[in-house]
Amino acid sequence: MTYLICPSILAADFTRLGQEINNVLSAGADMIHFDVMDNHYVPNLSIGPLVLASMREQKLNCKVDVHLMVKPVDRLVEDFAGYKPDFISIHPETTEHLHKTLAAIREHGVRPGIVFNPATPIDLLDEVIDMVDLVLIMSVNPGFGGQKFIPSSIGKLSKARKKIERSGRDIRLQIDGGISADNIAQVATAGADTFVAGSAIFKSGDYKATIDKMREALAGV
Repeated sequence: MTYLICPSILAADFTRLGQEINNVLSAGADMIHFDVMDNHYVPNLSIGPLVLASMREQKLNCKVDVHLMVKPVDRLVEDFAGYKPDFISIHPETTEHLHKTLAAIREHGVRPGIVFNPATPIDLLDEVIDMVDLVLIMSVNPGFGGQKFIPSSIGKLSKARKKIERSGRDIRLQIDGGISADNIAQVATAGADTFVAGSAIFKSGDYKATIDKMREALAGV
């Protein structure tokens, strides 16, 4: 299994964001994670599509996954898709017509993802599993970085992995919230293959050492 480590720029130093992104990529990151918050669906306000536009203008052509925590979501799907992220993931609670929104993401040439909050039933995945390329399990309540991992997320990961395997489709299973070198092997054992880490990387002081430590933990799974 190919594991992907995805630093969340929500925890980066925004006064030198371009350099921060280059630094984590040089340290071995696989994909940059965009946490987009609107102070409506979640109680925080973060970044918009112009940040991704600036990255592309500066030739930061790394892999990007965009996690939209906004309601309504459809307009920002279109805005972000224009800057060619690899994935755009949405919460089912943010759209009146989930199938339509997921289809629109793919129509823009981007791979769609669906996000499950800690209290969102995983069985909803059965209704759209043929439409998504990424399933994101939130192991914290969305809205703020630096939260503690919610242990019940392990069971939800395992259920999601079984559903993905039964589907026979190539779907990445991502985990976001409280991920560090201390628990990354545990969530990988439960089925995750794509790991979002914000504070654990950007607040560590040594990005390469932290990412290397995560890789070492994953090597033992």
